[in-house]
Amino acid sequence: MQKQEPPTTTDELARIVDPEQEPEETILEVPLRPTSLSDFIGQGHIKEPLSISIEAAAKRNESLEHVLFYGNPGLGKTTLANIIASEMNTTIQTTAGPALERAGDLAAILSNLNKGDILFIDEIHRINKTIEEVLYTAMEDYAIDIIVGKGPAARTLRMPVERFTLIGATTKLNLLSGPFRDRFGHVYHLNFYTNNDIEKIIQRNAILLDIVIQDKAEADIASRARRTPRIANRLLKRVRDYTQVRANGIITPETATTALNMLHVDIHGLDQVDRKILTTIIETFKGGPVGLSTLAAAVAEDIETLETIYEPYLLQIGMLERTPRGRKVTSLAVSHISQ
Repeated sequence: MQKQEPPTTTDELARIVDPEQEPEETILEVPLRPTSLSDFIGQGHIKEPLSISIEAAAKRNESLEHVLFYGNPGLGKTTLANIIASEMNTTIQTTAGPALERAGDLAAILSNLNKGDILFIDEIHRINKTIEEVLYTAMEDYAIDIIVGKGPAARTLRMPVERFTLIGATTKLNLLSGPFRDRFGHVYHLNFYTNNDIEKIIQRNAILLDIVIQDKAEADIASRARRTPRIANRLLKRVRDYTQVRANGIITPETATTALNMLHVDIHGLDQVDRKILTTIIETFKGGPVGLSTLAAAVAEDIETLETIYEPYLLQIGMLERTPRGRKVTSLAVSHISQ
């Protein structure tokens, strides 16, 4: 049975520093997405080998090998999938793992693909075992095995499909089975961005949104964007709103700082929930270590939300440590919370 993920709460959706994409943001993000690798900022360890593979496949007039992107939400997995389609000058069909409920759903999509087309499956770790097994033959043999009839009279028909490229995106690589992962020719991990790259993204998107922004203001927004482009774009839009209503429409360092403080996002990109987690460990558990289940109960969050939504960034910036005995804060966290 497929593991069911816990529902997202209203509080999680309301977090401005939540890297997950909210439904209404999809339309707003599209105009900001780069359409070529040359315009894509950051992830240099992916861009160069991917560019070579795309160019080589194009020269051979072949489909690109199947690609798997994994990493935290908001780092550009969907954007890279669309860039590959653009660079290969082909069509991309997009779906999500939970949307593929039956083998017939996948068969219908694959049978409509033309030679060289791309099938992008977001949250690919959430497809069920039946769909995964259908994908095995589709990825390797470019065919779909369909069972006709029931019981002793059942027989298998093999339906060929055009050669295509499957691009999968996941935040949880460990939930993909080994045989499934092995069928991807390219597996890339997306890292958190540097503040310098986030500043460049803000500069580029400010131009696209027709926003006037000063240099030091870009740096302030970037420092609070949790090294994630999606969050940087969200903060940029909220700061723009503030300056249009409370100032002259030009984002200065002063207006940026005021707006971000009003949103309760501090200089390290921590919001009230992050600070609550660190404060609880410092004050209630004397800095730790504290077990994950105990900490989850103390801050009124479920264990999986704490481990997958809040912890990664706190670990990344060096404010939280995982030890065999539990979680503990670092001296950086103590110093920051005490300010």
